[in-house]
Amino acid sequence: MKVITKLMFLLFAATLLCSACVKGPETGNTGRGAKSGGPVRIGFSMDTLKEERWQRDKALVEQRCKEAGADCEVQVANSDDAVQTKQCDNLLTKGVDVLIVAPHNGQIAASIVEAAHKQGVPVISYDRLIRNADVDLYVSHQVVKIGEMQAGYALKNAAKGNYVLIGGSQTDNNALLLMEGQMNVLQPAVDNGQIKIVTKQFAREWLASEALRIMEDALTKNNNDIQAVVASNDGTAGGAISALPPQLVGKVLVTGQDASLDAVQRIVQGSQTMTIYKPIQPLAFAAVDSAIKLARGEKVDAKDKINNGKIDVPAMLFEPVVVDKDNIMQTVIKDGYHKVEDVYKNVPKDQWPKQ
Repeated sequence: MKVITKLMFLLFAATLLCSACVKGPETGNTGRGAKSGGPVRIGFSMDTLKEERWQRDKALVEQRCKEAGADCEVQVANSDDAVQTKQCDNLLTKGVDVLIVAPHNGQIAASIVEAAHKQGVPVISYDRLIRNADVDLYVSHQVVKIGEMQAGYALKNAAKGNYVLIGGSQTDNNALLLMEGQMNVLQPAVDNGQIKIVTKQFAREWLASEALRIMEDALTKNNNDIQAVVASNDGTAGGAISALPPQLVGKVLVTGQDASLDAVQRIVQGSQTMTIYKPIQPLAFAAVDSAIKLARGEKVDAKDKINNGKIDVPAMLFEPVVVDKDNIMQTVIKDGYHKVEDVYKNVPKDQWPKQ
């Protein structure tokens, strides 16, 4: 009896261990490179290169592929769903072993996963979650937590008053998750009357011009009586700041995300209050390393899971960092993400921090 009990315990433990691992689709087709023992061929489908951060993703994915001896082809869809789908079909026709997809529209990209799996090609959802599909792996930052960090910072530093919330593109699942995180923190303060959300809108395609329009409308309707703007990324933060009259610049709290160069420049100048720094290298390197393993049919250790409406997707989620004027030197500059002379170029040199 003791032997049977012990065997059952070991079987249960093994099941738990395997649940934290993921392998590519079991169809026998692992691609030409993986089959022949040659270099793994990775297709990287990107939504856009508009923002500085996506240019970093592209460069780091290509760097890691080169270091790992993998071939990499990058296709950029310029925020067009039909183009992204066609580009992925083209990558599959060329015989890639694995796809890394940063989707423009997480719902529509489900068809990319289906087409890839028909050919036995695993798919990694990169940064943004592909919805309602059998995604093999999700590699991203802790998106809901980012929203909570933005709202928590705002509430700590602008504890009362009128708030404007500017989200990203509604076709981007991350924009919805960010807003969810923000409201997790802000709703109790709304309920007890501490703050009032006077505007809560999504900016089409994450456009700064859309954020500018939303902010101008909010200022007009509230006679410039705004204490905080929870902008979901640095682009929308910049748009909102552009709408502020001179007397409010630096007085209205404005959040952001991505630690883009123009944003950290605004932070040291005082017009933007904070941003969220998401180190890109761990994300890009993890995606490439995992892609190579999946292409070879090897197990990937994914400790988290995120439900995408169809399955609990195995996930690797990396932790973000709040950055404001007090810790820029210890974060983005220390990490080499930006150079001190670039960040402070619009600040008199005698006001630069000592290194």
